[in-house]
Amino acid sequence: MRKAIPFLLPAVVFAGGEVREEILVIVNNHLITRRTMQQAVEQENAALYRQFSGKQLDEKLQDAREKTLQGLIDSFVLEDKAVDLGIVIPEDYLHNYVEDIKKQNNFASDADFERALRASAGIGLPEWLLRQKQEITRQEVLRREVYSKVAIEDQELRAYYEDHKDEYRKPNRLRIRELVLAKGATPGELEAAKSALAAIQAGLKEGKSFEELVQAHSTSPSRSTGGDLGWMGKGLLRPAIEQAALALKPNQVSGPIETDKDIYLVQLLASEEDQPKPFSEVKAQIMGKLQEPKAQNAIQNYLNGLRIRANIRYMVPKDKLLKG
Repeated sequence: MRKAIPFLLPAVVFAGGEVREEILVIVNNHLITRRTMQQAVEQENAALYRQFSGKQLDEKLQDAREKTLQGLIDSFVLEDKAVDLGIVIPEDYLHNYVEDIKKQNNFASDADFERALRASAGIGLPEWLLRQKQEITRQEVLRREVYSKVAIEDQELRAYYEDHKDEYRKPNRLRIRELVLAKGATPGELEAAKSALAAIQAGLKEGKSFEELVQAHSTSPSRSTGGDLGWMGKGLLRPAIEQAALALKPNQVSGPIETDKDIYLVQLLASEEDQPKPFSEVKAQIMGKLQEPKAQNAIQNYLNGLRIRANIRYMVPKDKLLKG
């Protein structure tokens, strides 16, 4: 059992003569305050309102407060167990984790990601990172102590994969290089754009690389990357441009595509059709999915053991806490 805090804390913390925080529960050396509890309950209720409605929502809300309190307690006992096990989440792991999420959601920068976080969760990137680090740490404890001991045969994994291939498909995507010529606002500017187009098409016939022509003539910011837009999911480009690109073979260049403001030429670099990811790529993911239901009883038994060994003190009676 962990050592208790070496002095008796009152139910209310005072600072400078003012009431700052009311302590509800002490878990080892961690404090659950009324503010922490209320924030967690509000977040849980908001999540339930998004997922359920009617009678099902009412049933979920009845025990949401108790589950939220137990979740806060369990998070602390798992964090302390992580210390005992010497579990440390490397900073580069978190960095790569963030970069993957940014890439999956087409966030160009940390600032874009943070704006989305504030809009959806009401928190900034530093707080989100802290929460993710805590959650990853807790999951690593369960992985080592529980999930790793739940056996799943390779045959069972492969059978699940074959039956659920549609759940593990790579999305349709394509990669193009664009060359953009602005039509301009005057007849003279339009004529200059058409002259540039003629020079570009002549250069292609002479065997010049499309990338070289992009860098010489394109008026788009993508000029700095040789017009390469990177991998993009289908449906993100203008329909006329995407349609023209998909009609090409890799490295072919389209004819001119006119919009109201610009003239486009596009080169298809590569495209990938919707297809299942290989088993080796999703094996770990399937393992976790199949282990989870088998591990639920084991997890509860494990958590019960941690709770018994932890020093958990209710500074406000539990039944009173659950009433709100």
